[in-house]
Amino acid sequence: MLNLVIFGPPGAGKGTQSAKLIEKYQLIHISTGDIFRAHIKGQTPLGQQVSQIIAEGNLVPDSITIAMLEEEVKKNPEAKGFIFDGFPRTVAQAEALDAFLEGVNTSISVVIALDVNEDELKARIAKRREISGRSDDDADKLVKRIDEYFTKTIHVLPYYEAQGKLSKVDGIGDIDTIFKNLTDIIDNY
Repeated sequence: MLNLVIFGPPGAGKGTQSAKLIEKYQLIHISTGDIFRAHIKGQTPLGQQVSQIIAEGNLVPDSITIAMLEEEVKKNPEAKGFIFDGFPRTVAQAEALDAFLEGVNTSISVVIALDVNEDELKARIAKRREISGRSDDDADKLVKRIDEYFTKTIHVLPYYEAQGKLSKVDGIGDIDTIFKNLTDIIDNY
């Protein structure tokens, strides 16, 4: 089973590249952002709780996020693998994900970090906000989310580096060139 974690700050291209990887490798995409948005849109009790947390610019607690991810993995027992997008965001989440996957006889195969500078991120998200109207792309929330990534989430990378699973890819440039760099790493796995 091929299990990937795609890392990068908001606007790094995780969703764009994940879509291409899903098609090539027939993987199931698990995006915590998409899961949260679906619950919020459906106005589920969880969605209301998550909405409040996100509105304040905070991370959703590990217990909620991990339970939702486990549910998504269990819904797809015949999957060839998964792409985890937006998770894990802390070392505790990475450890919980490893423990859960080990319990279902698999593990993270490769972790790819898309490197994109802050100016490029802001430009991309401004464009995305115009096109999609995503509420989480609000300028004030964006600054907080980018800061959250660079002050907290980025510290998960050494966890995977110590396991020999981390690769970094320049996330600026032609989408297809970035994709080829990603697939070269995955194919070497």
